[in-house]
Amino acid sequence: MNREPDWALWRSFAGVVEHGSLSGAARALGLSQPTIGRHVETLEADLGLALFERSLTGLKPNAAALRLYEPVQRAQASLAEAAILAEGAQNTEAGTVRITASVMISNYVLPGILAAIRSLHPRIALEIIPSDSAENLLMREADIAVRMFRPTQLELVTRHLGDIPIVPVAHEAYLARRGRPASLEDLWSHDLLGFDRSDAIILHARKLGHSIARGQFVVRSDDQAHLWELTKAGVGIGFGQLNLAARTPGLVALPIELDIPPLPIWLTTHRELFTSHRIRAIYDAVAAGLTAYINGATAPFSPR
Repeated sequence: MNREPDWALWRSFAGVVEHGSLSGAARALGLSQPTIGRHVETLEADLGLALFERSLTGLKPNAAALRLYEPVQRAQASLAEAAILAEGAQNTEAGTVRITASVMISNYVLPGILAAIRSLHPRIALEIIPSDSAENLLMREADIAVRMFRPTQLELVTRHLGDIPIVPVAHEAYLARRGRPASLEDLWSHDLLGFDRSDAIILHARKLGHSIARGQFVVRSDDQAHLWELTKAGVGIGFGQLNLAARTPGLVALPIELDIPPLPIWLTTHRELFTSHRIRAIYDAVAAGLTAYINGATAPFSPR
């Protein structure tokens, strides 16, 4: 008679189904690839059932694995919900709070806010996930999320903090070298910094009646933080948050109307976590810091 597999084996199994390989599951779960492999082999032995087709490109779940994956997903969601309920019942400010935000907000806005928060709440450790993907709050991938869109799940508490204009930005050194564009038509003739694989800027320019090509971007990257550093170095004209340009020495926001919708900032957490003292404390402090940033404050946020 086969023994009942423990949860660690099922967790690794689900990771391999989701990511298609042992290495992908290992990265997602924070385990080593050999450990994930042993878990899968042990699970198959315990069940007396093959679950994957092995190939050079990875592991492909078979029909049995796909049938098992759905109830395992439900179990993961239930365990995550139990963890959230337990977290919300805690009344201490000691512990850890995990925050996710976009790469730009994480690198250029949150550091000053978090420095002040650390002095105010020294017993709370902070974990930051700089990511432009939408981490799942319902699965406890993060406790608090800064979003550029409005989350719609009913289980979430969401606050709209404000909107940030997106503008063309250049360093004073670049403008001294190449001159200042006076119009949108003039802008397209300058050294532009843009995306590599994404055609978002090109498509928006076409909506404005301007036909530009990928080759007009003299430096291309899909890493927004890298593009921002290039802009700061005077390589060319980039596009970014007006508030961030205003607080960055040497950068000039160019008064050229791009007709780009402003960037909305939403702060989100799970409604059950909102009752946790430490998560509520960090949520409120981050909200105050981001609100100060959105309203154009140039000095770092100082909580009171």
